[in-house]
Amino acid sequence: MCFYAMVHYKLHYACVLCRVSFKRFPLDGGAPPCPNCGRALVCAGHDFAPPPRRDTDAWSAVAAVLGAGLRYEGLEPCGCGKRPRFRPRTGAEVRARLAVAARTGVPVAEALARRDPAVPEEDD
Repeated sequence: MCFYAMVHYKLHYACVLCRVSFKRFPLDGGAPPCPNCGRALVCAGHDFAPPPRRDTDAWSAVAAVLGAGLRYEGLEPCGCGKRPRFRPRTGAEVRARLAVAARTGVPVAEALARRDPAVPEEDD
C-alpha cells in the first residue's frame, strides 16, 4: 500500500498576481483566498517550487502552466513518484510550446507538458 495515501499532505497554492505561494490543506469548499489580495489561490500541486517574486518571467511561465490546467506533480498524484513531470520555467519555453501547439493542433496543456515541444512524450 502507498505510504502517501495514509498521510494528508499540504498542497502548494499560488497567487500569480501577487507572485506568492503558500502550503495549505485542501478545502472542501474550494480554494483558500490569497491573504494579500483576497482572490482565490490556484492549486499548484505537491511539487511546486515557486520562483523568486522578482522573477516576473518565471511567474509568467507559472501563470501559463496553471492557466492551462496543469499542476506541478510527480509521476503519481499521491506523491510516490520521485521524478516530477516537466513544466516550462521561462517565457521562452512557454512561447516555443505555444507555437508548436498552434502549428500542429496539439492541445496547449499537452504541449506545455512536453520536455521537447516537437516530440510527443510517452507515459512511464
